[in-house]
Amino acid sequence: MASRSGIVFEDFFPSMVDKLGAEGFMKELSNGFQLLVDEDKGLITFESLKRNSKLLGFQDMTDDEARCMLREGDLDGDGALNEMEFCTLMFRLSPGLMMNSKKWLVEAIVSEV
Repeated sequence: MASRSGIVFEDFFPSMVDKLGAEGFMKELSNGFQLLVDEDKGLITFESLKRNSKLLGFQDMTDDEARCMLREGDLDGDGALNEMEFCTLMFRLSPGLMMNSKKWLVEAIVSEV
């Protein structure tokens, strides 16, 4: 996928899950959430997303792109992302994770039994 700035997004999430395992990958998503969160509110807000997105290499993110990301992930309608909403959004934005999610679910269930 290419952004308006010409940067191509390569979906590394499936290979991260393969390398880190499901638990390690979820920890990394949690770390990503912590980088973007508004520390006072404990949520990713428009302001915290714009301010901290530079840490992830998205310094050219427009206000409209930031608002769109928040709208896309905001499941409870509060205008911000909690950690669960952020993780869900990251899964939804990763075609590779979506394609492999059933396989990983089956593996997790089998390993628990």
